[in-house]
Amino acid sequence: MSILRDDNATQLAFSMHENKGVYALLLGSGVSRSAGIPTGWDITLDLVRKAATAKGEGEQTDWNEWYTDQFGQEPNYSQLLDELTTTASERRKILEGYIEPSEEEKEEGRKLPTKAHHAIAKLVSDGFVRVILTTNFDRLMEKALRDAGVEPTVITSEDTLLGADPLTHSRCYLFKLHGDYKDARILNTDDELTAYPDKYNELLDRILDEFGLVICGWSGEWDHALKAAISRAPNRRYPTYWTTRGPLIGEAQSLADLRRAKEVEIANADDFFHALQESVEAIQNSSKINPLSLELLINSTKKYIASKEQRINLDDLFAQEQQRLLAHLSDDAFEYNHKIDANELAVRISRYEACTEPLACMCGILGRWGGESEQHLVIDIIEAVMQQVERQNTGLVQLKRLGAYPAVLLLSTYCLGLVTAHKWEALHRLLLHNLKSSHQERDSKVFKLFPGAWSGGEKSVWNLLPKFSKNTKKIPFNMHLSGAIQAWSPHFVGTDPNFQILFARFELIGAFMHFVGSDLPTMEARHLANEQIEWMPLGHAVCSYDIGNALIAEFESETLIEELQMAGLSNQCRRILELFILNLKYHRRQERF
Repeated sequence: MSILRDDNATQLAFSMHENKGVYALLLGSGVSRSAGIPTGWDITLDLVRKAATAKGEGEQTDWNEWYTDQFGQEPNYSQLLDELTTTASERRKILEGYIEPSEEEKEEGRKLPTKAHHAIAKLVSDGFVRVILTTNFDRLMEKALRDAGVEPTVITSEDTLLGADPLTHSRCYLFKLHGDYKDARILNTDDELTAYPDKYNELLDRILDEFGLVICGWSGEWDHALKAAISRAPNRRYPTYWTTRGPLIGEAQSLADLRRAKEVEIANADDFFHALQESVEAIQNSSKINPLSLELLINSTKKYIASKEQRINLDDLFAQEQQRLLAHLSDDAFEYNHKIDANELAVRISRYEACTEPLACMCGILGRWGGESEQHLVIDIIEAVMQQVERQNTGLVQLKRLGAYPAVLLLSTYCLGLVTAHKWEALHRLLLHNLKSSHQERDSKVFKLFPGAWSGGEKSVWNLLPKFSKNTKKIPFNMHLSGAIQAWSPHFVGTDPNFQILFARFELIGAFMHFVGSDLPTMEARHLANEQIEWMPLGHAVCSYDIGNALIAEFESETLIEELQMAGLSNQCRRILELFILNLKYHRRQERF
């Protein structure tokens, strides 16, 4: 027997975690019920009460029963609105009274975002949900999202749809199918709900084809155009989960059968979404390495480095973590056939960093406190990661390039350890090392994984990250890499308040090594022509005024010049170092410093 065979709620949590961002939510009035926002049926009965009272009828214990006795049929929401109003603006004003909280209601905590809204907002904030469809007119979902730091793309009409960001570029796409209660163009009568505009249908067809669906608080009885859209959805590549407070009946059951929906019995929307969010978060946390395990790895690495007698244990420890990393990288979550967008990029980078962190910290320790004889451990691991990437013959080129990101992290942390200890000769030897490819050919220098030289660090890709999207950066990859490694650096650098200077020093050494390989007479001629002497990987020294000034002073100091010359980095030629600084200053002038 499967452990999850009869547990659809837990199945959904696992599926949502493993398929990050592929589930859309369809929220009906039941989601806002606990906030004190009445459902369509609640409003219907209250309209019956108000209309009957205006005609002189006394108070009734059951207005549905009274109406049925009087008119031979149950009250109909759309019919009542048609009878009581003549324009959409009138209908909007009626609804506003049911949705907009009074001062007293605000003090009582009514008509405000519920536990369900806040749980959904957390799922969106963490990247597990990107698309929300709702038939609700209220603004509780928008408020909860903004409280969570998420600014949604809100669609309430054809006009807002035409002017909105594309679906793929939105962190959260909130599609209010029937409009907003403050907009007179709301859809809420039978005639208005019979058919959606063509642009609505095009977008709905795409969402229902490309996303899984979680339905909550929606009866499936009244919204004709929405039912039609769900019915015609051609694909079911991801499951549909339909939450219920009892057996589905009528048209809802027919739609569920058509979508092969899995029913999830719930007590209410608040408890369901709260439990779902906590379950997804628990799965997420369980996939990260235990902090105690990380500390054990760090301490073991330091212990084994300190003693020659522990050399075998050190090799075994690195081999064990190498296998763990490679196993993670072979997971389906890292396959290369996804479409790349801002969300996919952010999720993938976060996963790469989470599974690489332990080994990266160990490499940093090895760089700072290890000897030259241990360098092969880092090289072997980098080669293993690169060979695993090369063995994947299909997929998007950009994603295959990103597949080398763990190797970049490992190289960078090891190099930062070397830079911290001023081990320039070991750094020089490492960056000139030729990597063994999966075809057993040594054809690519380690330097190709250096920040600024790595093909996966394109600005156009890394500027998609939410933190860079509003103000594109000249070196977004270097900036992100620096921030990611700084969080790990206390393990091998210590609490250095000048980490940014350290990282920029590492970048500049790499740029210098690229520069050294150029032809000296050609460089002199370009210098005399007042031109760029040589292209080199840019970093913080070029894009940060203060950091650049500090490092130029360092590289012009006799102490560092002598260290670099002794390590062989300048081919024993002081003039190359001088031209390098001139070239750096040229690049900085181009950046208007």
